[in-house]
Amino acid sequence: MLLFRVSAVSRNLVRWGRGSRRGGGLLHRHLSLSSSRCQGVTVGQNSAPSSAPSSDAGSAKGLYGDTVLLPRTEFPMKLSGQKLLDTELEIQQECGFADLYTWQRERKSKKTFCLHDGPPYANGDPHVGHALNKILKDIRNRFEMLRGRQVHYIPGWDCHGMPIELKALGELGTSSLSPLQIRQKAREFAEGAIARQSAAFQRWGVMADWSQCYYTYDGAYEAAQLTVFQEMHNKGLIYQDYKPIFWSPSSRTALAEAELEYNHEHVSRAVYTTFPLVTLPPKITSNAACLDGVSVLVWTTQPWTIPANQAVCYMPNTQYSVVKRADNSQPLLVATERAASVAAMLGTELQSVGTFTGSELEGGVCKHPTIPDKEVPLLPANHVTMAKGTGLVHTAPAHGMEDYGVASQFQLSVECLVDEDGKFTELAGPELQDLPVMSEGNEKVISMLTACGALVKEEKCVHSYPCDWRTKQPVIIRPSKQWFINTASLKDKAKEALQKVRVVPESARGSLLAMLDRRTYWCISRQRSWGVPIPVFYHRETGEALINKHSVAHVANLFREKGSDCWWELPLETLLPAEVLKKSKVGPVSDYVRGEDVLDIWFDSGTSWAAVLEEEMEEESEESESRLSWLPASLRNPLVTESEPKADAYVEGKDQIGGWFQSSLLTSVAVRNKAPYKSLVVHGFTVSEEGEKMSKSLGNVVDPDTIINGGKDPSTPAYGADVLRWWVAESNVFSEVQIGPTALNSAKDSIGKLRNTLKFLLGNLNGFDPHSQAVDPKEMHYIDQYMLHLLREFSMKVTDAYSEFDAGRVIRILQAFISRNLSNFYFSIIKHRLYCDPKDSLGRRSCQTALEEILDGVTRAIAPILPHLAEEVYVHAPGHDKGETLFRSGWIKSSPVWKRPGLEEAVEGACAIRDSFLSSIPGKNAAQYELSVAIEPGLLFELMESLQEEPSSTSSQLVELMMAARVNLSSSLPRDLPSDALLSHGTFLINLEGGVIREDSAYSIAVVPTSAARCPRCRRYTTTSPNCLCPRCQTIISQVQ
Repeated sequence: MLLFRVSAVSRNLVRWGRGSRRGGGLLHRHLSLSSSRCQGVTVGQNSAPSSAPSSDAGSAKGLYGDTVLLPRTEFPMKLSGQKLLDTELEIQQECGFADLYTWQRERKSKKTFCLHDGPPYANGDPHVGHALNKILKDIRNRFEMLRGRQVHYIPGWDCHGMPIELKALGELGTSSLSPLQIRQKAREFAEGAIARQSAAFQRWGVMADWSQCYYTYDGAYEAAQLTVFQEMHNKGLIYQDYKPIFWSPSSRTALAEAELEYNHEHVSRAVYTTFPLVTLPPKITSNAACLDGVSVLVWTTQPWTIPANQAVCYMPNTQYSVVKRADNSQPLLVATERAASVAAMLGTELQSVGTFTGSELEGGVCKHPTIPDKEVPLLPANHVTMAKGTGLVHTAPAHGMEDYGVASQFQLSVECLVDEDGKFTELAGPELQDLPVMSEGNEKVISMLTACGALVKEEKCVHSYPCDWRTKQPVIIRPSKQWFINTASLKDKAKEALQKVRVVPESARGSLLAMLDRRTYWCISRQRSWGVPIPVFYHRETGEALINKHSVAHVANLFREKGSDCWWELPLETLLPAEVLKKSKVGPVSDYVRGEDVLDIWFDSGTSWAAVLEEEMEEESEESESRLSWLPASLRNPLVTESEPKADAYVEGKDQIGGWFQSSLLTSVAVRNKAPYKSLVVHGFTVSEEGEKMSKSLGNVVDPDTIINGGKDPSTPAYGADVLRWWVAESNVFSEVQIGPTALNSAKDSIGKLRNTLKFLLGNLNGFDPHSQAVDPKEMHYIDQYMLHLLREFSMKVTDAYSEFDAGRVIRILQAFISRNLSNFYFSIIKHRLYCDPKDSLGRRSCQTALEEILDGVTRAIAPILPHLAEEVYVHAPGHDKGETLFRSGWIKSSPVWKRPGLEEAVEGACAIRDSFLSSIPGKNAAQYELSVAIEPGLLFELMESLQEEPSSTSSQLVELMMAARVNLSSSLPRDLPSDALLSHGTFLINLEGGVIREDSAYSIAVVPTSAARCPRCRRYTTTSPNCLCPRCQTIISQVQ
């Protein structure tokens, strides 16, 4: 039965193979064939005609040169300097780059793709970090638009905050300016930065409607932000409290953790100091003898916090020991497992005289080392660790987050001894008052510890320390009355929502979850002028806050109409009108003053989903309007279904794991119980080619404007925008991304090689009209059909890679396709047919049909990455109407017809034989050899017969594939082979009908030098004598004449 099926299949293969020459199909439609891809090879340097065929006789060249169809195109192989820049700008203008976004928003489409732009900060010039982010987004947007989706992408800017305020004011400071004056200067500065950044983004080819962007200082945006604030306040998630927060003395404001940078080389003056034990813990009074005169030993890197000490904490389940110093017999209480380290630090032996569990220390009381008559308790705490120090922790609730937790549990004082400038207050005592805590104040506390005999040891400690993200100065922790979001109550919901989000790369998910775990609350108030005012009013006498849904909704409406400057411009009676007071059931407006704090900029940007993503949300006020009313109608089309108001993707750098990604997640979960995004794409930072962070002081900053337009130094050429885009696409964006001359020159060279391939394709399509001259796939040569099959596979792989935000994989797929399948394989095979066959012959038109499809597919594949080059190629490509542009004509057009049953097996079987042939003559010109192929009767033989019907041929499709002078096909090798014949053997596995039929077919080849001479026209070794045309060329020339 199996043999019968094999035989039947074989007959069908032969019939179809021969029938294809009469216009029939290639192989049986119901066959399922698979094999490894044929290998690209490098053949002898004279194996194919050059772009200018020549012969040994000059007269022959003169006679036949005009009959050879050489490539011809006006497409330049190379563009550089000003010509490159002019071409890119001309393409942007003529191909309607500026109108493309609006065009695609107005076309009908069943599917949408929404990439929500994380707003860059409007505080400086564009840099390569901007380029990495914006181009990465644009590559995906252009891909989605090409494949027919309606893209929603509104660029935005984060416009508020201290860094802008500080830069805008420069050396003026804020002391002499009113809040409105400060805001005006900050707004002007932000607008200038936005203009410069916007111009750069457009020059890079980023697709958007640049006349319709979002800005966090826009009144409608601010109103949407306050609505989110109101909803979170109504749910009890926003509250006011007095607790420790990160405080920047250098900028005199509270900071969120996302606004911190860490100096990993910070040097602190760490001290070991004693707290004498004055009240023994009740559980160990029986060991009073060993506890006589004992002091608790603590270690801290912040000695300035000791005056604020309220307790010493221990770990309940850890062992503690009383040890005596060998050098002075001083008894100290330390954790047992830290005793050895403490002994090494002190440079003396420690003798253990008693051991207890931590829980037995409960009830002990110590004497404060610097404040007479003050006593502090020993308290249990879970934050005590054994990694460093003594296992006993100095606890100052005003200056530590964990310390504050202990104070909350045991009702300790949280009195603050440090002011907003980072100086000790009067409460710290006359010796410390007005001293900066991080310098002179620290020094003074250490001297006080020395004076009272409490200082045991001082040492330098190099460790990671938080700094203000803009001033780069150290921050402190101090308590302040601020507004907070209770993130602890949102954490579980946020984690649950995050599980439904796709994270690229997946490894970033752990960091997202860890950041959520660490954040128990979020301080959202800032003591600045440039920002969105917190809509709160305070009672003049009691200080009680007035904030409710009525007051916030009213202020939000004012902001929507007039912008947030009205908080300072309008009288209090307008901000807090009688009807709001009545609904709030409070006294007259004269009892209140407006608040002075503004919202954290992370809350600004973190509510962008409400201001930009949603067309409208339910508003209590009847006068409320769409959040996007400030956009034209075409941009206010529903982005997503009403039940799923999410962006398809947020794409930002890894610093946003604790920033915009998290703030957006928390606010959206708080209001809507869902994430605002379906996927997160987290990319790395840009660094120098040495892997160093870019810094002006190091001189390694790379300016994207210089990359594109060139610098004053001749060594910095103009690369153009497409090189910058290729660099982004080619880089592994999920790690640190290096940039410098090496990377840019590599990108330039890669584009140059691509242009060379495109020029070859365009040149050989000169005069070809795909609408009237294209050949039906069933009538095309098998190798041409095979290339369409490979093109279809290529297009599917490229589509998948773009869908995964993996433009680097797109480039690798593209380069492999060009190098392996085109340059090293197909192009070297078809040149004879392209150049020397009759212009309108079926063989040549078949080849041009394949080349046109390949050109179109490759051009569309590179278009999202290289839009300027793609449109330039499209202008020169055949078959397009004048004015038509690539980006308005769709994605790669591959046909299921190109997946032909049996086609792959036939060509790849021939390629396996071809590899054996070429391997037997390494470095030689295959065209100078005759090849005899012997295959036992079976499927492989019949497949090869479909490529060559005759037993011997110099012009069959099999000959073309082999690139030989002649191919002889038989079931056995001739017996009279010459003695110099090169013999080789191989096998090829045929897999039919999904593995039902498998045949491992053996073949043998014999290679001998040809006795034929080289034809002066086609340069193939197929003529009987030198300077005489081969039979094929004689026929062609006679037809021309």
